[in-house]
Amino acid sequence: MSRIGYGNLPTPSSHPPRDSLELASLASSSHASSPTSRSSSPSGISSSRKLSLENDDPLDESNAAASGRAGRSRTYSVSSAFDFTANLFPLSTTALGGYAPIGAPTSASLDGPQGLGGASLEKHKSLTYLNGLSLVVGLIIGSGIFSSPSQVNAHAGSPGASLIVWAVAGTLAWTGAASYAELGGAIPLNGGSQVYLAKIFGELAGFLFTWCAVGVLKPGSAAIIAIIFGEYMVRAVVGPDLADVSPWINKAVALLGLGTVTLLNCLSTRLGTRMGDFFMFFKFAALLGVTVTGVVVAVTGFSWKGEANQDWRGGWFEDTSTDVSSWAVALYAGLWAFDGWDNVNYVVGEFQNPNRDLPRVLHTSMALVLTSYLLANVAYFLVLPLKTIESSNTVAVLFGSQVFGPAGSLVAALVVGASCFGALNATTFTSGRLVYVAGKEGYMPAVFGRIGLSAQPSTSTTHSRSWLSKRLGASESGLGFTPINAMLFNMALTACYVLVGEFGTLVTFYGVAGYTFYFVTVLGLIVLRVREPRLERPYRTWLSTPIIFCCVSLFLLSRAVFAQPLQTLLVLGYVAVGVPAYFWRVRGGKGRCGGSEAGGWRFWKRWRA
Repeated sequence: MSRIGYGNLPTPSSHPPRDSLELASLASSSHASSPTSRSSSPSGISSSRKLSLENDDPLDESNAAASGRAGRSRTYSVSSAFDFTANLFPLSTTALGGYAPIGAPTSASLDGPQGLGGASLEKHKSLTYLNGLSLVVGLIIGSGIFSSPSQVNAHAGSPGASLIVWAVAGTLAWTGAASYAELGGAIPLNGGSQVYLAKIFGELAGFLFTWCAVGVLKPGSAAIIAIIFGEYMVRAVVGPDLADVSPWINKAVALLGLGTVTLLNCLSTRLGTRMGDFFMFFKFAALLGVTVTGVVVAVTGFSWKGEANQDWRGGWFEDTSTDVSSWAVALYAGLWAFDGWDNVNYVVGEFQNPNRDLPRVLHTSMALVLTSYLLANVAYFLVLPLKTIESSNTVAVLFGSQVFGPAGSLVAALVVGASCFGALNATTFTSGRLVYVAGKEGYMPAVFGRIGLSAQPSTSTTHSRSWLSKRLGASESGLGFTPINAMLFNMALTACYVLVGEFGTLVTFYGVAGYTFYFVTVLGLIVLRVREPRLERPYRTWLSTPIIFCCVSLFLLSRAVFAQPLQTLLVLGYVAVGVPAYFWRVRGGKGRCGGSEAGGWRFWKRWRA
C-alpha cells in the first residue's frame, strides 16, 4: 500500500495555491450562479460541471492544463473510451479562469441560490478522524451483536467454528472497506457509490444507485433499526416478561426516536457528529463490559439464577457442521453483521484531511469492530449455554438476566436501545448527505440540494454567533447549516416504512440491490486501475482486495437469488423502473437546457472526436 500526495499547479499571484480536494468539493457541490447558468437548469439539473468544462477546456492551448504540469501531478487520460476525464478534469486546474479561493468572490455573480460563495457543505470541512470512525462504527454496531448472533452460531455448529466464521466474515467485509478507501481518495467527493458509479460508468449507473438507495435501501434499513430501538425501549419500561405488547406502541416509540435524531442532525453538523462520537464510545464500553463480565463469570462461577454455564469447558469444536451449505449460510449472516462500512464514503467531501483520515477510519473501524465481535461472542459462550444462544434473538438480555437478574435484563435492554439510537443517528447523518448530493446533481429536485430552510445562500458572516450557536458547532457555518430538506425527506420515507412494517421484502431488496451496487462499485476500482493507471491515488490497496470482494458479492447475490427468486424479480423490476425515470428526470432535463449548454456541448464534441 502506498500513499501519494496531491500535487499543485503553479497559480497566479492573485490566487493562493489550492488543494485539489478543495477544488473537487467546489466542482461537485457549487453551481455557477450567473443568470445563464441558472436559466439552463429549469429542472434542477446541475450546470456547474458544464460551465467548468467550458472555462477549463483541456484542449484549449491557452489553458495551463493543456500543456501538462511538471513533477508529480494528478492526471486524467483523455480517451473516447472512458467517461472520467470530462467530470474530473477541472479538479486539476487551478489557474486561468478556474476557481476562486473559498470565501472569495468569483467572476460570476453570486446572486443565485447555489453560487460558489453560497451555501455548501463541502466548503465547510468539519469532519475529523474521530467523527469518521463514529459514523462507521455507529452503523455497523447496531443491535445484531447484542440481540441475535444466533444465525452464525446455529449453522456453524460449535463455538470454535462460529468464531472462525465471524473472523472470516469480518476480513472479507474489510476487503470492501479497503476498496472504498481507494475510491474515496481518488474521487474525494460526497455521495459514496452514487458519485463513483456516475463518474466511472456514467450518470445512469449513479442515478440507479440513487433510485434504490434513497427510495428503499437507506430509509428501509433505518426503519428496521428504529423498530428494534422501539421494541427494546418498550421492553425496558414494561418488562421482558410481558407477553403481548401492541406493535403500534413499538412503532410510536420508533417514530419518536427517528424524529429526535433527525431534529438534532438538522440543528447542527457538529451536534450530529458529537452524538456519534458519544455513542461509539458507549458501544465499545458496553461490549467491553460484556467481555469482562463473561471472563469474571467463567473464573468465579457466579450466576444469579441456577448453576453457572459449564458448556465452555468442553471441546470448542465439538459438533462442528460438516455441511458446506450450512457454512455458507453462517458466512452470509456474518457478512450482514458487518454491513455499514461504506457509511463514511458519503461524507468524504466534508473531511478536513480525507487523504490521511479516510483509510485510517476504515481500517481502524474494521479492526475494532472485528475484535469486539469476537470478544463479545466468547463472553456469550462463557455465560450462556450454546443452545440458548442459537435459539434466542435477545442474547444480551438473557446474558444480563443470567448474571445480574432483573436489573441486568433492564440494563441490557437499555444498552441495546441506546446502541440502535446511535446507529439511527449515523444512518440519518449520511442518508441526508446522499439525498443532498442527489439534489445538487439533478437526480432529485433542487430543493433537496439546499442548505437550511431558506432558498437563499447562507454564509458564515450572516449567521448568529450566540453562545448556543457556537456550542452546537455553528461558529463556522451557522446554526442549521445542514441539509435540512434532505434529512426531512429521508425521515418521511423512513416513517412510511416504519408504519408499513414489511421487512422481509426489505431484507431481500438489500441483499440483491445493495450488494449488486457494492459489486459494480468495487468493479469500478479495477476499471480505474486499467483505464486510468496515472490517476493519482492517495491510498492504493492490493489488487487482490477488490477481486476478493467482488467474489464475495457474487456469492451473496447468488444465494439471495436462489433463496428468494420471486422477491428478486420484484427488486429487478424496481431497478428497471429507474431507467425511464432517469431519462425523464436527468436526460430530459438536460435536453431542455440552454445557456451554458452550448459551451458544454462544444467540449463534448471535440473530446469525443
